[in-house]
Amino acid sequence: MCLAIPAKVIRVNGSNALVLIEDTEYNASLLLLEDVKEGDYVMLHAGFAIQKVDEEEAKETMRLLNEVASYNPESGNEVH
Repeated sequence: MCLAIPAKVIRVNGSNALVLIEDTEYNASLLLLEDVKEGDYVMLHAGFAIQKVDEEEAKETMRLLNEVASYNPESGNEVH
């Protein structure tokens, strides 16, 4: 299964960007998107920004990914 992770664009340099995912910075290719600016949110997959999303959608997606990542079937906690 492949996932795309929401990332905030903090710097654009031509067809590359520095993006922030939670507290970690990554380099991302912008070759698949047009008109990406600092402050935009993108979905990052395999080092490529593949889609622009709004801030609310990005934050909700991260919340859900973190919830799934913290699931522990042995604890009896269910993901809702």
